[in-house]
Amino acid sequence: MTFKAVASACALGLGLVLATAAEAQKDSAPQKLSPEAIAFEKGLHKQSGDVAIPAAHAVLHLGERYYFVPADEAKTILTKVWGNPPSSGDRVLGIVFEKGRTIYDNVWGAIVTYEDTGYVPDKDAKTEDYDKVVESIRAGEAEANDERKKGGYPTIHLVGWAQQPSYDPAAHSLIWARDIKFSDSPVDALNYDVRLLGRKGVLSLNMLSDMQHLPDVRAAATDFGKAAAFTAGSTYADYDKSVDKTAEYGLAGLVAAGAGVVVAKKLGLLAIVFGFWKVILGGLAVAGAAISRFFGRIFGRKRDTLEGDEGSL
Repeated sequence: MTFKAVASACALGLGLVLATAAEAQKDSAPQKLSPEAIAFEKGLHKQSGDVAIPAAHAVLHLGERYYFVPADEAKTILTKVWGNPPSSGDRVLGIVFEKGRTIYDNVWGAIVTYEDTGYVPDKDAKTEDYDKVVESIRAGEAEANDERKKGGYPTIHLVGWAQQPSYDPAAHSLIWARDIKFSDSPVDALNYDVRLLGRKGVLSLNMLSDMQHLPDVRAAATDFGKAAAFTAGSTYADYDKSVDKTAEYGLAGLVAAGAGVVVAKKLGLLAIVFGFWKVILGGLAVAGAAISRFFGRIFGRKRDTLEGDEGSL
């Protein structure tokens, strides 16, 4: 599989997405980095151990296996290094990478965000019908793909679950993955979501790769997801229904919202206002430096490798 194939599959990712998987490195020649790019990497304020995320009322227990890049530098990585639109970094609180890897390596990185949704009830966890979420999302494909064609974008089809949503009631964490087909790529994209439910909102760790690397990304998502925790007073168990805001949907609604859809409470849990595929037009596309050259075609800007690119780090 080539990096070009991965770029096509990942280019207009769903919501907040991650870089390509490490094993794809085998199919690409090493990238030459400019002195500015090397200096930027060395100047990053990398944090390991326990990293506080105040905006999310959470902490990441990274130990020495991962490192965290804070929000300002994460936004620069997303926009100037990985070539995404300026708005792509608006809600990003940081990015986590595996220790020993750089931001230019073709490996996963976890983009950290937080949604102030309020407390998301999990009382229906055992009876949620996630397949109906897929059906509801697909119902909006035709109309939105017509608009995508007009804008010169490839069409998108949600093939189905790469991993069925699974909820851990002890950790109050929800993990799911989607298999997504882009019309201009022979390789299906893989979008992995890890969500940790808290008293006042949801912490999101989002990853994107391709379906060929599903086992690797699944293992990484399961392991890294355990590193996140809410601080005392903000945990799921701290919820006080007399004073705290409660989300207008449960776990299935959280999955739908994570796909970029708006859930209408008064129409029922799965009565979804379809803005799904339109949202993707402004979605965040993240790719490693080795495939950054391919984003020029997608975002309408000419972009070569990092070496000699005057607008890049």
